[in-house]
Order: sequence, then structure tokens, then C-alpha cells
Amino acid sequence: MAISIVDAPTNLGLRPPAPGVVPGCAKAPAALREAGLLDRLAAADAGALVAPRYDLGGWQPGDGVFHAQQIVSYSRRIADRVAGLIGHTFPLVLGGDCSVLLGTGLALRERAMAEGRRYGLAFVDGHSDFRHPGNSSDIGAAAGEDLALATGRGQADVASRLFEDADVVVLGIREDDEGRAELASSGIGHRTALEIRKAGAAESAEWARRRLDELDGFWVHLDVDVLDPAVMPCVDSPDPDGLEHAELAELLAGLTVAPGCLGVEVTVFDPDLDPDGTYAKALVDTLARGLAPRVS
Repeated sequence: MAISIVDAPTNLGLRPPAPGVVPGCAKAPAALREAGLLDRLAAADAGALVAPRYDLGGWQPGDGVFHAQQIVSYSRRIADRVAGLIGHTFPLVLGGDCSVLLGTGLALRERAMAEGRRYGLAFVDGHSDFRHPGNSSDIGAAAGEDLALATGRGQADVASRLFEDADVVVLGIREDDEGRAELASSGIGHRTALEIRKAGAAESAEWARRRLDELDGFWVHLDVDVLDPAVMPCVDSPDPDGLEHAELAELLAGLTVAPGCLGVEVTVFDPDLDPDGTYAKALVDTLARGLAPRVS
């Protein structure tokens, strides 16, 4: 089943990196295409979904999720596009920030309900993104709250139970992640980047597949800040002690080789921090190796 690439160039889930500055991750799909991603994957072009405009004004801390209405409407469009691809091709969604999960997750949830099936999520990310009003007063950026929102926690007009807690596996968070205890108490399995390194990326992928094995399929969310800043500094929230490119490629390959893997999304790469394209090329190489099981 051939890979189809869809661009979802949204930055709506991120706060401004500096006063008056728009986050650059909306440029990621174009940068990855320019770095040769389609050719490396022998992928079909499934088009782009133009995102709503990033609004620098109006929102203040305490107002809830930044760009909430725009994120909800854009998620609907992502869901409709991805729903038309799943089962016919292997979708690769190029974000944009992590809020694209609310669109891809919606596509899977609606498919599951229509077919009486159950789908899960392999959440590969340097952060748990599990912030919600029950554990934090710092609410506002959906890209830092996407896993909470996608499991039904948070602002009512944005949050939706797209995945059951028991059907989620988190891979690559750091040892000091503030959400670790709550993930465990909620029944969400997780391995930190350090645990992945100790066990091995291939074994960690197998561990994740075993946890998702009873489901009818699963989706892979990839935030490139799972990589160590020494090899991938082009993200909004770099944290040390992340994965190396070879480890991420092996982890992805171990997930995407599973027959039940339905698709992948890539998020948070910021080309504004990569003026000569060096890191885009490195990321394309890692994605090509990680998605090799799906290249036809």
C-alpha cells in the first residue's frame, strides 16, 4: 500500500515564540518536500490543507485554548481528508504543530464507530503533552495539551475522547516529564527516551506493538522533539537526553512494519531554525529509514 503525503501546515496550537513572532512550524511540509521526502518514500501527493491564519492579537492567559475555534474547524478538515485515504493508502500527514492529532484522531474515531472497531495511538514525543485544567493552570497552547485533549481531558469545545487511555502508548518522553505519574495512573503505557535506549529501539517498538496488538489498528504521532537537541534543535521546546536519529528510525520502522499501523503524522519541525536545510535533510533521511517497511 503506497504512502500518500498530506500537508497540514498549521501553527495554531503554539504560542508566539517571541512577542509579535509567528511560529515557523507551518513551513515544515514545504521544507521536507524540498529536502526530497516524496522521492525518498516513492510517495503520492495527496495535497495540502490550507490552515486558518495565526492571530497574534486578542488572546490573553486565562482565555482558554488559543485559536480554539480555528483548531476545531481545521481538525474537521484534516479528518475528512485522512478518512478518505485510510485503507486505500498509507497516509503520512506533515504538520504543523501537534494539534494535527485532533484531526487525525477524529478520522480514526469516526471510522472506529462506523465499523464497530477500536483503534489506538503510538505517541512518539519528547513531552507527554498531557497538560489539562485538572493538573495545570498553564492552559492555552493545544500543541502542549494534545494528548490530554485527544483522550477527552480539557476545554469542552476542543477536547474529545478520540482514544481510550488503555489504547495509548507514549514513547520518548524525558525522565522528568511532569505527566509521567498521571499517565501511569490513567493506564497509559509509556517508556522514556532513556528506557528506550536501555531496552533498545527495536524491542521498545515491539513492546508498544504488544500493548496495541488486541486493537484493530493504530496511528503513529511523531513530534520531532523526541530527538535530542544536539541532532534536532529546530523545535519549539528542545529538551536534552532525547533519542538519536538512528534510534528514532529503528523505533519508527518497528512500529510501521505492523500490519495494523494505519498512518503517521510528523509535527513541530521549525524550518525558521534551519536556514540552510541541514536538519530537514537529516529528518528526511530518518523518516525514509523509519518508513521503509511501507515504501512500495
